[in-house]
Amino acid sequence: MKLLIVRHGDPDYEHDTLTETGHAEAACVAERLRGHDICAFYVSPLGRARDTAGYTLQMMHREAEILPWLREFHAPILHPDTGDVRVPWDWLPAAWTSEPMYYDKEQWCKTAVMQEYGVDKEAQRVYDGLDALLARHGYIREGMVYRAAAPNCDTICLFCHFGVSCVMLAHLIGCSPMVLWHGLCAAPASITVLTTEERRQGIASFRINAFGDTGHFYAAGREPSFSARFCEMFSLADERHD
Repeated sequence: MKLLIVRHGDPDYEHDTLTETGHAEAACVAERLRGHDICAFYVSPLGRARDTAGYTLQMMHREAEILPWLREFHAPILHPDTGDVRVPWDWLPAAWTSEPMYYDKEQWCKTAVMQEYGVDKEAQRVYDGLDALLARHGYIREGMVYRAAAPNCDTICLFCHFGVSCVMLAHLIGCSPMVLWHGLCAAPASITVLTTEERRQGIASFRINAFGDTGHFYAAGREPSFSARFCEMFSLADERHD
């Protein structure tokens, strides 16, 4: 089975929709996916993800099932480096790398700040939602792998968000979301691809084939949006620092 995870286009967070750039990016995604044989579409309930999916669904004359757990990962925490309450990623490197627990696939959400703000419960909600979806498509979680109860070469497509995507990926490959949140960058409307590998009959695992692919923008003569990134150099005042 193949999973396509599409991040929403360049966002207008205030109105939970897309900017003009985001709409153009969503159209590029639709063009990229139009030739794929996709058996099912799933989408976050948030407007920016649904608006992104709309271009593909309209082009392919399809509908998507809304999955509440696909919303952006929602467990705002007190950032130790800035003192404000916001998403549990975008920490300054010196803050999170100093705690060994954040590198551990089991312990990352058990620090005091993560426990206080219920990050572990939110992560479990995503894990459970993902496993239930995969079971519907023939792959049942057993320990750190999946039992291929009904192995297949189907493709399913999920339109969602960066934060929740990293939590899903961490669950599938067995690592801490903190490492993915801070070590990976998915531009708006980029596409991540995973494929099952059933090297022994009945036992499947997932491998990431591509993360945050933006080839569809270059094919359309566009550059990816900068909004997913921080400044390349501190001296670049016009790029995001925090």
